[in-house]
Amino acid sequence: MLSRRPAKIKIKKVTMEIHPPQVPRVIGHRGAAGHAPENTIASLKIAAALGAHWVEFDVKLASGGELILFHDNTLDRTTDGKGKVAETPLGQIKALDAGKWYQAGFAGERVPTLDEALVVLARFSLGANVEIKPCPGRERETGETAAQALKARWPGRLPAPLVSSFSVAALAAAANQAPEFPRALLFREPPENWRALAEEIGATAIHCNHQFLDRARVAALREAGYAVRAYTVNDVRAAVQLFSWGVASVFTDYPDRIIGV
Repeated sequence: MLSRRPAKIKIKKVTMEIHPPQVPRVIGHRGAAGHAPENTIASLKIAAALGAHWVEFDVKLASGGELILFHDNTLDRTTDGKGKVAETPLGQIKALDAGKWYQAGFAGERVPTLDEALVVLARFSLGANVEIKPCPGRERETGETAAQALKARWPGRLPAPLVSSFSVAALAAAANQAPEFPRALLFREPPENWRALAEEIGATAIHCNHQFLDRARVAALREAGYAVRAYTVNDVRAAVQLFSWGVASVFTDYPDRIIGV
């Protein structure tokens, strides 16, 4: 997937030093996706209520270039709408129900904009890993827009956001707009050229599917100077093992299960 990417985006030289934030060991995945519909305001609030100090969520662009919290390229799975996110105006997306697919009690939950999510982060003192999740063909645009928005409107009393993506192009574009924000490169399984890709976008961390990590691989990533974080870890025993290998943080749908491990 990452071997076929657009022409390399040249990252502007940055003289400032990037200071990785103090990311906690437990990060709520898409808010608290095991307790509420993912990437919604309800999910963010419930993550805070369960004791999470950080959350992770996905951002992508509606058709008009507005940033929303959403994972898929289509509306079908997590709303009562249909069609491609990239072809749907924000007004239509905001009219959709993003909660009843999960549970009747969440009926009426809406797809939030990034700005709406930032209000919740500030209110509940939640740090965040903002994953740039571009629709196909919008990698550069999404990275630039997300970084500009975070730079302009990130709550000042919160630790700097950690920006991550599977897309090298999106992260490179984000780095050009907000080079001071730490970046993490996402992989399902690190490819052979993982280090070259990480260096290309100035990553400070590698985020991987926990099923493809073992003690030796974690050691190699850490010895190269990168923090290692694992997704999506919902089993306490798996979390204990990952921490014993040196994994710095885990993303979980159930932060209440893992906090305290």
